[in-house]
Parts: sequence; structure tokens; C-alpha cells
Amino acid sequence: MFEYAVVGSGVGGSSIAAYLNAKGNDVVLFEKESYLGGCSSSFKHGKYSYNTGATTLAGYQENFIVKEMFDSIGFTPRVIETEPTIVVMQNGKVTPRYKDFEKFLDVLESNYPHPKNREFWTLVYKINTDFYKHEGHYYSNKSLFKKIASLMSFFPLALSFGKYLSRSAYSVIESFFGAIDAEYLQFLESQILIVAQAPTKEINFLTAALALGYTFNENHYVVGGFSTLFDDMTQNIKNVERSSEIKKILRVKDGFELQTKEKIFYAKKVILNSTVYDSAKLFEDVKTQEYYKGYEKLNNHQSSFMLYATIKSDKKFEHHYQIIEDEKFKHTISKALFVSFSDKEDDMLAPKGHYSITASIHTDTRFWEDKALYKAQKKELQELLLDTIMKHLNIDKDEVVHSFGATPNSFAHYINRSQLGGNAISMKNFLPFLPSNDTKIKGLYNVGDTVYAAQGWPGVMLGVKNLQRLLDV
Repeated sequence: MFEYAVVGSGVGGSSIAAYLNAKGNDVVLFEKESYLGGCSSSFKHGKYSYNTGATTLAGYQENFIVKEMFDSIGFTPRVIETEPTIVVMQNGKVTPRYKDFEKFLDVLESNYPHPKNREFWTLVYKINTDFYKHEGHYYSNKSLFKKIASLMSFFPLALSFGKYLSRSAYSVIESFFGAIDAEYLQFLESQILIVAQAPTKEINFLTAALALGYTFNENHYVVGGFSTLFDDMTQNIKNVERSSEIKKILRVKDGFELQTKEKIFYAKKVILNSTVYDSAKLFEDVKTQEYYKGYEKLNNHQSSFMLYATIKSDKKFEHHYQIIEDEKFKHTISKALFVSFSDKEDDMLAPKGHYSITASIHTDTRFWEDKALYKAQKKELQELLLDTIMKHLNIDKDEVVHSFGATPNSFAHYINRSQLGGNAISMKNFLPFLPSNDTKIKGLYNVGDTVYAAQGWPGVMLGVKNLQRLLDV
């Protein structure tokens, strides 16, 4: 019997499995596909490779949560710092998001002049800097007593940022700038949506400030694609069960029975890296099913449409772009397209002289339910996104050597989840309403972007650290 069984090898699953293994625990890690990483992995399509979804490693720097957790595992990723972190393109305006505050502000003032710019972005910078200095807070949902006790640990955070927790980001931005034009507001909205996964009217200003401020931190490109990171991080785990989908989990004496199509495994504790909306189907006992079904209402059906392409070009591209249009793209819920390029020197991810491109845009899972319209919708959006990228980034049609798209249905097929982006921390869905990394079921835990703390590498890693504390390891 294993001490821990981790189901799912996404950011949270691979990280906690590697950590527990590094601390001498007997761990088994399960992954449905042959590659690790879930929606943060990389994969081959024909003879070309692509990052699946996540393309930026945020939070890997001194005194930040991702590096802290990697160091505790004893793991150093192969990365290149990205500068600028992202280049925002809107109505002919090109705004690189430099890490250097003054350098960024100079460009911003030229493109979006406003007398309040310095004051606003200084506040964003300060909140971003101060937030990551806070430690000691944790969150438990095992019992009412433990929940109340854990919530008290957030008192210093509430004291520092209380006035930004109680107001929506939209109301703060509106009152701060007064007369802000629609273009500048969309510039802010689009960048916030990348990180926070929700519009400004639904989230508090603290969340929005952290979303806008992440570019002032170090951000990194992963050499060889994200699958190399997960392979390297988990290389010391003796038991990594690839191409092994867990079909059913039974509660048994002293632990759990985990069933794949071909084998049965036993573990004292189970850590799920699946979404809390979809986890009930893994269990037969009513108590566990009811626990997870209680969170199904948090599923906002938000997802991504992905465009993957390989181009052959001798042009120089930055690692990341955001292209903002005036109207929402058809079959999506967004005006902004996020486009990532492989590094020019990274011939592990793309052949020499080529770029691997991963582009994503927010959509709704329900847009893709009509089987009669599915193929036509997919083709139409795929062509629209490719045309948009070629137009804005000066790519010729004959430079595109391969391209294809992926819908929420594609993700449901490969990684058992169609909702992407996790459980957004909104004004309605905040502590103490957020699912924790522990549960009311003895020995059963969760990690990932649908439980505490949030989505993205820093958010999921805060959850990994929280789980580490709850497990007392």
C-alpha cells in the first residue's frame, strides 16, 4: 500500500508528488495520457511539438512561491527569462509589459496618456510587491473549527489589503481614473482576464492588481516545452503510472482502492488533481459524492479555444503577445487573443528556423455542444485566429507550415476536463466559500486550479504549499 496516490499530473499533482517523494514518502503518480502536465503540458502533432495551454512560468524567482516549492523538491528547471513578459497590441498601439517600472510607464504614457497613470500603476506595483511578503496564512475545510481557525491566519493580509478586498476592480478603476476611455479600460480588462480568469466587475481589486502586476516579476520561458519541466521535476519518483486513467476510487479499511482499466492500487491517502466539479464520478460512496457535488455549482463553463501553428521564418518574435480587438471574436467570450512563440534558439520545441505557436482565447464550453455545427465552428474560428495573428505580427501565409485547433471538447477527451482556467476568485466566490486542499473525507485531498488558492503557477503553488502544511510533511 502506497502512502500517497496522486491522481493527475498537472501543475499541482506533479509538484506535490515530487515534494512528497523528496521527503521520503512512498508515492504513486497517475496520469491518463503518456505525457505529464495536463493542460500545462506539451505534445506532438505530426512531426511538430506544441505547448498545450500554459506557456509562461510565473513566480520562479527568489522569495516567490514557485521557486520556494521547486527548491524544497530539489528541482531547477531549464528556463529563459522573458523580457518583456508580454507585448500588448491594440488599435495599432504596441505596449511591451517590461519588468522595469519606469520603462513600462514611458511606453504606457505614450499609448494611453492619463494624469493618474503613475499613481495607479505605483499602487499596482506596491500591492504586487507587498502581497508576496505575507506568510503564515493557510486554509482548511476539514471541519468548521479548522476552517475558522485557518481563516484567522489571514488577519494580517486582511489588515493590509482589506480596502481592496471589499470593492470590485471595476469600481476602483472607475473611481481612480474618473474619465477613462473604453480603449484603455479594455487594455486593463484584457490583461486582468489572462490571470484572474474573470472580468473586473466580478473580482476584487486585490486580485486585479496582482493580475496586472505579475509582469513586474520575473517570468520565464521553459526550454523544450512544459513537458520537459514535468519530466525533470518527477524524474526521481519511482512509481509514475503514465497512460493510466483512474476509473474508480473506493474507500476501504485504512485507505483507498484505486482502479484503472487493468490494475488495482491501494493507498492510505489520495490527492486528486482533477477539478472539484468532476470528481464525484470517481466515487461510489454517497458521502464523497455529495461533498464534490456541492461544488459543481462553481463550474462557470469558461474554457479556451486553442490554435496551434508552426511557421518557418527568420523574423524575430517575442515570447508572448496579446492582440486586443474592438469586438469579441466569434464563438468566444473575449476580445483578446493570447499568442505565444517558442524561443528562436529552442530547437527542442521547434525545428531550427521554425517557431512553435500556441494561441488561446476564452470561450464557453456550451458553445461547442451542437454536434451539427461543431466542425464548421471550429474551422471558422481556427481560420479567424490564424488570420488575426498573421495580420498583426506580419506573418506571410506561405510561412505557415502546419496549423490546427482545439476546442473545450478536445480537452475533455485528452485531460478529462473541458472547463479551463480554474475556479476564479470572484466577489461571490472568495474565502470562506472556496474549496480547500483538504476535505471532510479522511485521507482525501485536492490540489489544482479549482481549489485554494487560485489558477496559474503562483496560485496553484500556494495550494501545494497549503496542502503540504495540512499534511504536516
